[in-house]
Amino acid sequence: MRSFKLVITLLIASLWLAPLVVAQSETQNVTVVVQEINEITVSAATLTITINSATAGSAPDDATDLTTTYNITSNGANKKITGQLDVDYAAGISLAIELTEPAGATSAGEVTLTSGSASDLVTGITRVTGMALQIKYTAAATAAAVPNEPAGETHTVTLTITNI
Repeated sequence: MRSFKLVITLLIASLWLAPLVVAQSETQNVTVVVQEINEITVSAATLTITINSATAGSAPDDATDLTTTYNITSNGANKKITGQLDVDYAAGISLAIELTEPAGATSAGEVTLTSGSASDLVTGITRVTGMALQIKYTAAATAAAVPNEPAGETHTVTLTITNI
């Protein structure tokens, strides 16, 4: 009987002490900072466009390429994509570009690129992502353009996301 009372006493004591045995906890304030992100990539680092035909009595036919695309991520507001050549092509040769706009933005249509200043290609970019958006290149030459085969003339096109 005495051991029964001892068991009952211990049981009652453990029930009374149980709420006093609590796991320790701690809190921490976590700050998440999101910086402005403006990223653009193109699907190919190099591209060759060949002008190789004409109608007699007319300038050479333009050559168009639709094989290149671009990806964009921007969490900024009121951005635009500009395009610029590092150096102009030789006399009689020009390169135009047209970008398909991401959702909510506006394409400037076909724009002839120069090295003098960056040209607006897409405007009104605000918090957007886009994958595999079309880049259309059009190369043109006049009859005065000097043939430059087989190597051609290579220049760099720079696409930049910047503020409007």
